[in-house]
Amino acid sequence: MSVAKKQNMLIAQSGGPSMVINQSLVGAVIEAKKQASIGRIFGSLHGIQGILEEDLIDLRKESVTTLEAVAATPSSGLGTVRKKPTAEDCTRIFEILRAYDVGYFFYVGGNDSAETVHIINQEAIRAKHPIHCFHIPKTIDNDLRSNDHTPGFGSAARFVALALQGVNLDNRALPGVHISVIMGRHAGFLTAAAALGRVYEDDGPHLVYLPEKPFSMTQFVKDVKAVYKKYGRCLIAVSEGIQDSKGVAIAAKFSKEVDSHGNVQLSGTGALGDLLVAQLKAKTSIGRLRADTFGYLQRSFFGCTSVVDAREARAVGSVAVKTACKGVKSGSIAIKRKPGKAYKVSFERVPLKAVARDAREMPNTFINKAGNDVTQAFVDYAAPIVGKLPKPGRFKGVKVKK
Repeated sequence: MSVAKKQNMLIAQSGGPSMVINQSLVGAVIEAKKQASIGRIFGSLHGIQGILEEDLIDLRKESVTTLEAVAATPSSGLGTVRKKPTAEDCTRIFEILRAYDVGYFFYVGGNDSAETVHIINQEAIRAKHPIHCFHIPKTIDNDLRSNDHTPGFGSAARFVALALQGVNLDNRALPGVHISVIMGRHAGFLTAAAALGRVYEDDGPHLVYLPEKPFSMTQFVKDVKAVYKKYGRCLIAVSEGIQDSKGVAIAAKFSKEVDSHGNVQLSGTGALGDLLVAQLKAKTSIGRLRADTFGYLQRSFFGCTSVVDAREARAVGSVAVKTACKGVKSGSIAIKRKPGKAYKVSFERVPLKAVARDAREMPNTFINKAGNDVTQAFVDYAAPIVGKLPKPGRFKGVKVKK
């Protein structure tokens, strides 16, 4: 009986970095080393751009010690890219894959990255080029379809929750209005995570605004006035992607930068926070008003990785390789939550087109009727992914009598 020829593997990372994307990379590489059908293991530097430029490294030669050190390090160990391949790019990619005898291609990223894998896979089918094409999920936005949640979200959400706990303590000590602008283009999951650290009845964020509900500046000012009257302070979490009644992102009005997938860049500017503060200055008598834009802070922050997030990120990389080596030609690995009170998940292969390009949004059950906060249903959903958070101490406040 003839023995099947080994084929080489190529893996790359794409899109925004995260705290656990390297767990997925290393999970895939360690599993690949165990598979008899995989020969050399190539890592492409800066995604498909590295493939096109043949900028590759040999990951099979990396020691377990080095791999584990990279796995525990935030951001993209291979570097990343935002590039949508053209038909000409795909033709060139096939030539390079043939030249390096690559039979297994894995791309770690979000829905735009899944779209890239889908495009390459479709071109491969048309060109009759035999290759296993797999997408390994990653996005802090938590907006991949067919997934209960995605690797990267748990750790970024933990950062947001911890950051808002800190801002809340600061704001309570020195009262005023503080606005935190948090990542989230179309989905408000990450901004919603700001509410996870609330312990006491008067804890912030007191208001949470998400892209899923139309944002009214008039109602915003009314909401802030009402909270400030009640507590003498107001802490606000706002998604960078909040939209007007016509579905246009307010922050998009301040940006002309567009990436190769057609996305207007919303991060990297404090314009939205400045606009909201300016409105409150003009329409209220509140004296202390501040805004911070988190920007990239929530993506690659050291020291607050979710244990569950890291474990699941490692698993999806490993499962992708196992699935491909069983003969499955293409797909993406999705995280599914099992029913029941105890938190358990399974990992399933879904078609690439099920996750490519289009994003999902927060369900209505996660958002309150007023559109300015989250519900307990969201807290119950997100808490096990994020992990246990610290409980701040507080004096009982017994007044002294003469």
